[in-house]
Amino acid sequence: MLAQQKHHIIDLFSAALQPIIAGTDLHPTVTLERPRDPAHGDIACNIAMQLAKALKKNPRELAQSLVTAVMADPAHVNLIAAAEIAGPGFINLRLTAAAKQEVVKVVLQQGAAFGKSNIGEGQKVLVEFVSANPTGPLHVGHGRQGALGDAMSSLFQTQGYEVTREFYYNDAGVQIATLATSVQARAKGFKPGDTAWPESAYNGDYIADIARDFLDKKTVEASDGAPATASGDMEDFESIRQFAVTYLRREQDLDLLAFGVKFDNYYLESSLYKDGKVNSAVEALIAADKTYELDGALWLRTTDYGDDKDRVMKKGDGTYTYFVPDVAYHIVKWQRGFGKVINVQGSDHHGTIARVRAGLQAVNVGIPQGYPDYVLHKMVTVMKNGEEVKISKRAGSYVTVRDLIEWSAGDAVAADGSRDLTRGRDAVRFFLISRKADTEFVFDVDLALSQSDENPVYYVQMAHARICSVLAQWDGDKATLGEVDLSLLSAPREASLMAKLAAYPDMLEHALEELGPHQVAFYLRDLAGELHSYYNAERVLVDDNQLKLARLALMVATRQVLRNGMALIGISAPNRMQRDPIEVVAQIAGQD
Repeated sequence: MLAQQKHHIIDLFSAALQPIIAGTDLHPTVTLERPRDPAHGDIACNIAMQLAKALKKNPRELAQSLVTAVMADPAHVNLIAAAEIAGPGFINLRLTAAAKQEVVKVVLQQGAAFGKSNIGEGQKVLVEFVSANPTGPLHVGHGRQGALGDAMSSLFQTQGYEVTREFYYNDAGVQIATLATSVQARAKGFKPGDTAWPESAYNGDYIADIARDFLDKKTVEASDGAPATASGDMEDFESIRQFAVTYLRREQDLDLLAFGVKFDNYYLESSLYKDGKVNSAVEALIAADKTYELDGALWLRTTDYGDDKDRVMKKGDGTYTYFVPDVAYHIVKWQRGFGKVINVQGSDHHGTIARVRAGLQAVNVGIPQGYPDYVLHKMVTVMKNGEEVKISKRAGSYVTVRDLIEWSAGDAVAADGSRDLTRGRDAVRFFLISRKADTEFVFDVDLALSQSDENPVYYVQMAHARICSVLAQWDGDKATLGEVDLSLLSAPREASLMAKLAAYPDMLEHALEELGPHQVAFYLRDLAGELHSYYNAERVLVDDNQLKLARLALMVATRQVLRNGMALIGISAPNRMQRDPIEVVAQIAGQD
């Protein structure tokens, strides 16, 4: 159901309620939803059940009174075909054929804007995701964060929010020292397994690559920050550290580029110390009397905010625990004007939530409870050739995002003869958001390579390509389709397809409310299924010119919504699939 139609029906019910609630203090809100079973109708409303007790009326009788009033209002004629009472007082509505067909015209008019709204206009949102330590290539967990965070950002943008995508670099602490020590050992000629190899060192081949380029005195530059030129001196630990961090930030930039994810801003943990933000946060907590000293350490009273025990902020050696800079960082986010902040992180960060939120409440600067929001994702298991893949030669201990993209691309070749990683990127992005973040996910490389209906991204892209192939057989002007007679779209499969198109805007709203971009993937799979079913049931390029034009309009509208959804989650919308330019044409020729 389209937004305008939804508001129209709500207005009809609100008008019908006025004489019923007159003289009371009731201010009911009419809500509409889709019945789980389409056989029950197109729209359901439970307002009678909500109000029955307060009005001391039988809910079914109240529902009948509302239905009678709504159906007596002349404004319902072109919108509601029938209304019935079900169960204890549900009101089920069936839309007119004209109301269902209206979606085709609206999609053709709005194009890429279909599904968008301005409910978030004027509101700033920061989505922080990936935020990998610059100590190695991005792993598949970072890939899941990248797919989730980027799609979530796009969801907010569709609803009018001003969105900033941010990457937080943990470029301070023990892990950075370990990185530098690992590179230094490689530069000195040691390798994993040697007696002199540090026990905590990183073992991937990338460490050897960094060491070689450091000794060659190369210069590297990341997407944000000053370039680093190696001194070549294997005893120059600070130069090794700076060069290694910048080198890996650049490598992560290349991983993100291959993944099609871009950030608006990069924020360095080290800057929080350099700019005094960490010290300022600690001083604010001390001034608020939310800390105490015990056993040589500084503690935060996190139990005042629901934590199971107080937490150490500053250890006896003078160093801060890891959640303290996180508190400082989120104070900065608030000061930058972001009233809404989403952090997409691994489920191993669960313990951090209470501590960070407690710190933000304790500084008492007006930050609301529950700030920031967290979306925590679970592990990704990678299967290839029927077996679990646990390590990568590149990383030494885990599968990288780039591994996954390259494996899922197969032997695809671009027009210029180079290897085409688009198919791999599309598969990885679609697969990694196709489940709720809090569920574990198995990424099956063999399925990602499959050119069959079992591969969901192929199934969706094939629907788009199939429509493009139909349109390629028609030599008319697409601009003329906006004026066709849509009343001819009366076949059952056409009604189902149009209903799915009309559900797109509501789906976006629900996905945003639940911070669940997986719903977009579900929707695209369902829409593709409706398209394939319709294509197999009805001919598009029929002899009747008016019917043909109406069906072509439906095809163009469906293609547009597929494009909108695929663009939102960052996958391409190919005009034809690599395997079947001849097969697709043959299928269409078989229809005609």
